[in-house]
Amino acid sequence: MTDPALDAEALRERAVASLITARDRTTLLTSCVDEPELTAQHSPLMSPLVWDLAHIGNQEEQWLLRAVAGHEAIRPEIDGLYDAFEHPRAERPSLPLLPPDEARRYAADVRGRALDVLEAAAFDGTRLTEAGFAFGMIAQHEQQHDETMLITHQLRRGPRALTAPDPEPVPLFTGPSEVLVPGGPFTMGTSDEPWALDNERPAHRREVAPFRIDTTPVTNAAYQAFIADGGYDEPRWWTAEGWAHVRRNAITAPLFWRRDGGQWLRRRFGITEAVPPDEPVLHVCWYEADAYARWAGRRLPTEAEWEKAARYDPAGDRSARYPWGDAEPTPEHANLGQRHLRPAPAGSYPAGESPLGVRQLIGDVWEWTSSDFLPYPGFRAFPYKEYSEVFFGPGHKVLRGGSFAVDAVACRGTFRNWDLPVRRQIFSGFRTARSEEI
Repeated sequence: MTDPALDAEALRERAVASLITARDRTTLLTSCVDEPELTAQHSPLMSPLVWDLAHIGNQEEQWLLRAVAGHEAIRPEIDGLYDAFEHPRAERPSLPLLPPDEARRYAADVRGRALDVLEAAAFDGTRLTEAGFAFGMIAQHEQQHDETMLITHQLRRGPRALTAPDPEPVPLFTGPSEVLVPGGPFTMGTSDEPWALDNERPAHRREVAPFRIDTTPVTNAAYQAFIADGGYDEPRWWTAEGWAHVRRNAITAPLFWRRDGGQWLRRRFGITEAVPPDEPVLHVCWYEADAYARWAGRRLPTEAEWEKAARYDPAGDRSARYPWGDAEPTPEHANLGQRHLRPAPAGSYPAGESPLGVRQLIGDVWEWTSSDFLPYPGFRAFPYKEYSEVFFGPGHKVLRGGSFAVDAVACRGTFRNWDLPVRRQIFSGFRTARSEEI
């Protein structure tokens, strides 16, 4: 029998490590530019970096200090300023936000108190504290905003403020272009992942017909072939909404790409470079991914197909936490955590391959699926409706798998991301699928 005290100590260590990792990343993202850059809005799609910084602290105060520990509010007057639903991003620069130094002090004060709460936590009694859920939720929330801030860094103009080593070069991938995923039921979602969020729950059986899926994400070279073949000029590849969108916005290539003579260039975190042919394509919207798939005679996988390809182990007829099994990700498994500032070449990370032979399902690029963001059977909003429930419906498409900008704490085989089909500033790519003829 497992000693409950040892379980609690392991949970405490995991929660502390996750919170510290997230805060170290927040500090990096907000200390590498000066105050005017922190308070500026670099795109109407994004908040000023200083808003994210104080919002991170405010969410931590509300959930760990007030909800878990029952403490009185430190700064109740700022709750409305940092309510993401009360103020759209485009309006946030006009708010009386905390200046950078004050935002840092506030977030640090909250963190110090939260670690004290964590030190005394029993991890039982309520659903919010069971298995350290609230602490895991806050670590994931901060890492999600760190990814948002990294997107802001990509959008900002001026010299580069962030650096990171490139992924290890690998030989050109020469394996099979697609993998057969057998038909039949599998377990989708989770009921026992301690820090899984409400939209990942509950686990349920899902029937999937046999299909074939790309072994790796679609590469820049493959996407350039779509462009060269007039993909952006041919309405038959596009949905009516997608065609109207690319025409209205004069979209002719992925975001941050431009043509220079005979080559494609891209802007990446303040530098301009040739588009690397073997990397997964990045910064494409759902409409672009869907059009490419149609042009290639294929389609985007459904969310259920993607998860079966990522989690199903036919040897044990089970669904694992990750493509490689149940172990936490390591640098050998996947490109996560802003360790690099770009995707790794297609075919990288053989240690992260699924039992069926699919690669790079976790990390590198978020992958668009064909599915709308909908609740699972038996869904219950927790701990608040605004995390998932208000986004359910045909307006948002599901993305899976994470990206190089996602930390492992906020990425697993069941993790669901979603966005509007027009969004391209996110670190989004895709892979394609086709139904298997029976």
